[in-house]
Amino acid sequence: MNIVVIDGHTLNPGDLSWEPLQALGDCTFYPRTPADLVIPRCAQADVVLTNKVVFSEEIIAALPRLKYIGVTATGYNIVDVEAARRRGIVVTNVPTYATSSVAQMVFAHLFNLTLHVGEHALGVRDGRWCRSPDFCYWDFPICDVSELVMGIVGLGRIGQATAAAAMAFGMKVLATDPVPPQPLPAGIELVGLEELLRRSDVVSLHCPLTPQNQRLINAARLALMKPTALLINTSRGGLIDEQALAAALRAGKIAGAGLDVLSVEPPPPDNPLLNAPNCYITPHIAWATKQARQRLLAAVIANLEAYLAGQPQNVVSA
Repeated sequence: MNIVVIDGHTLNPGDLSWEPLQALGDCTFYPRTPADLVIPRCAQADVVLTNKVVFSEEIIAALPRLKYIGVTATGYNIVDVEAARRRGIVVTNVPTYATSSVAQMVFAHLFNLTLHVGEHALGVRDGRWCRSPDFCYWDFPICDVSELVMGIVGLGRIGQATAAAAMAFGMKVLATDPVPPQPLPAGIELVGLEELLRRSDVVSLHCPLTPQNQRLINAARLALMKPTALLINTSRGGLIDEQALAAALRAGKIAGAGLDVLSVEPPPPDNPLLNAPNCYITPHIAWATKQARQRLLAAVIANLEAYLAGQPQNVVSA
């Protein structure tokens, strides 16, 4: 069996072992693959593992040997699942592996926005503390999060983990979800989106991107938020109207934003958020702790083993 890992670098830049996968067949690894090389590189593949490389109907039709596509992520919109289904190709994903890592990134952004640890540390390195007339100083407002209300949009696994962490820090938690978990976790107040935006000091997005919620956070909804509020997005960049958010930050309509995702990745240099005031952006790394990637790789291999045993799991093409 021929296995092709078409873009393995982000999953495993060299700090994990491919050996368990190599035990399942003849493996070929590519760190990255441009669109024009997908078909030639996969021409002899029975199994393809992909993270962000697109497998459209056209590409799938050009790969008659292909029997299995394993998506090395939770989101699988890069694969034309209907085209795969028509050709009898099994497509799997990994529904959960980075819950704790993503929740931690929410709070990394929150603490950055409320305590400005990095900026104060840079100031100390530049001699600011040495020149201080007092034993301490702060160049930015610093805030105790236990006084704040956290609003969570989407109560899936990551949303619930974020809620639990927020409550552990003493925050009051509001949440909105079209299909909330039953029973609702203790301590969470379920409200509508507009009420959540009005009442929250911190809004954290944890919902999948769908045609219905594209630009969910737009100019009108940003206008509902407190001028002291913070917006955090570790979910999908397309949930936010980026022009509207940049304008709101420039106008002081909200106080700050912490983003791990953007609508286009990597972003073009003219993305308005790259230079927006009090907007801190990390390069889509909430999922990428070594521990989370190890769990992801183990789950990818377990999916393939289950398929080979005739009992496929985590199938999204059924």
